Amino acid sequence: MDRISIVGGQRLNGTIPISGAKNAALPLMIASLLTPERLTLKNVPNLADVNLLARILRNHGLDLTIDGKRANPSPHMGETFHLSARDIVDTTAPYELVARMRASFWVLGPILARCGRARVSLPGGCAIGTRPVDLHLMGMKALGADIDIDGGYVVAVAPKGGLRGARIIFPKVSVGATHNVLMAATLAKGETVIENAAREPEIGDVAECLVKMGATIEGIGTSTLRIQGTSRLEGAVHTVLPDRIETGTYAFAVAAAGGDVELSGARKSLLETALSALAQTGTSVAETKGGIRVTRNGGGIEPISIETQPFPGFPTDLQAQLMALMTRADGTSVIRETIFENRFMHVQELARLGADIQLHGDTATIKGVRQLRGAQVMATDLRASVSLVIAGLMAEGQTTINRVYHLDRGFERLEQKLSRCGANIERLVSA
Repeated sequence: MDRISIVGGQRLNGTIPISGAKNAALPLMIASLLTPERLTLKNVPNLADVNLLARILRNHGLDLTIDGKRANPSPHMGETFHLSARDIVDTTAPYELVARMRASFWVLGPILARCGRARVSLPGGCAIGTRPVDLHLMGMKALGADIDIDGGYVVAVAPKGGLRGARIIFPKVSVGATHNVLMAATLAKGETVIENAAREPEIGDVAECLVKMGATIEGIGTSTLRIQGTSRLEGAVHTVLPDRIETGTYAFAVAAAGGDVELSGARKSLLETALSALAQTGTSVAETKGGIRVTRNGGGIEPISIETQPFPGFPTDLQAQLMALMTRADGTSVIRETIFENRFMHVQELARLGADIQLHGDTATIKGVRQLRGAQVMATDLRASVSLVIAGLMAEGQTTINRVYHLDRGFERLEQKLSRCGANIERLVSA
């Protein structure tokens, strides 16, 4: 199993290209099931999760071809995917596939809407919380589907004549349920209104792509989405937006290590709250023609207090990265996690490096220390593992991160991007 080794103390200087957003690429790939025509997606990141979803979608009959990066003139442009689901050959998403990737549960809406029937395994447990699918099922029932749970599978059957538009009010914000119901509603008869919809930029990106495919969607970027259903969607060409979580991660890494880095291809508008919080730590953040420039030269790290919130609030996917930075702050910081009930697993690993963190329910209190010291640590999930990279950049001596396959799920060429800016980081490949 691969590991990553970091010797801390090196400042970061240079340019880091930002990849396409994983959290947009995955539902965009799933949206290809809505049409028999070709959907071309540009700027798709080369990640383990993307590759796994490609395998899952092929199980349903998707034909996928990929153009390499050499065909793209910009250094931050990823691969180009051509996806064609002319025929859905299997309406079942089996447990052995869904269990490996929770987002694959989102095939429920597109397959149900297009084929009138879907059988999708319940995704089961999750490392960062239970994340139930009740809101997904509530939405499908509202669209007229008959829902049954049989042997750990959701069996959904559309009424005769197909799904019907409805008014759906989510009792709480859910990114996954918004994606699933939005996609299903594009092929439902009549108007669907989704209230209290998630507002994350990745949902807006998927909605914009659906519009290119022939859907009529109003309210993109707001908490109320109005979808006029159509009998058929067409092919389209769409470019995946830049990854705001990767952008924020590298911004926090520069703040931690010190230095001056341009995050090329990044969009400041996608993470205003996180960058505002970073600026409060004493780090300079400036928009440039090509992206975002992050600078911290000399001064200490100011402590801050935040709580995670749905967009446009501070993202839960950057909570661990901020915590790593705050371990070296000149004072005490407080972070409250309001999205996932079990997203503090990185705390015990940061403590191995010398961090002083106390947990009280959903709140972490971080007392900054003068120095972190390198140690062997274990990645527990995607965002937790990258927080250990940030801590390792600050730590004295060598930090070795085990189980880095978590990193490969969501960060493209992380060690290469950091090493080109001066970090002493390398991947130790297992024999």
